[in-house]
Amino acid sequence: MAIDTIKRISLWSGPRNISTTLMYSFAQRSDAMVFDEPLYGYYLKNNPAAKAYHPGAEDIINTMETSGEKVVEMMLTEASKPVLFFKNMTHHLPGLDYGFLKNMVNIILTRHPEEMLPSYAKVIVNPQLHDVGYKLHVDLLRYLQSHNIPVVVLDAKKVLLNPKEQMQKLCELIGIPFEEAMLYWPAGARPEDGCWAKYWYASVHNSTGFLPYQPKTELFPEHLKPLLEECMPYYRELERLAL
Repeated sequence: MAIDTIKRISLWSGPRNISTTLMYSFAQRSDAMVFDEPLYGYYLKNNPAAKAYHPGAEDIINTMETSGEKVVEMMLTEASKPVLFFKNMTHHLPGLDYGFLKNMVNIILTRHPEEMLPSYAKVIVNPQLHDVGYKLHVDLLRYLQSHNIPVVVLDAKKVLLNPKEQMQKLCELIGIPFEEAMLYWPAGARPEDGCWAKYWYASVHNSTGFLPYQPKTELFPEHLKPLLEECMPYYRELERLAL
């Protein structure tokens, strides 16, 4: 398969943003292979502070490639399928040369921080701005725009409200045919899941497709309100560009 004909899709997400759901969606395609956060080991090895509070950090570092340059090389040379979907976290990117992004189909996935932060704080109790991706999303967006690299912005709520329409639009922008199979999958884990799945993926493993959007009903945690105020301006900038 010619390397230059392969669609290399990099989803740049924050945590708790339905990124795993999108990975499962693309995994149903007849022409696709998916990769779960290939830069996670690199990120933890080079961020001792994050390593201290990320569950399963030692296993992640010991079982993954921790050279960011080697991971990028893999993303650019893997040729097993016509469509390659790399689920990435935006906070795993700093420290790398961003030049490879011109060879990727870049998608930024965001979610309203009022919904995302309480979910994330159930695992990471006191998250900071650099953990949750909003500023880094906007930094990435501006880099891509300034280098005339196309970028698609997705909002998790819009995807969950109308998965078929959003996935059809996304596939059209990527330049691949939409497949109905992308909307459904069998319950349970996938072999591509990272070793951190047991900490984060319970909801996806119980699902058989995109879960209906459900607004949060619990009170927003008081200790997260300062972080919410930090995140909102960045989220608003992304929200305006979302499909």
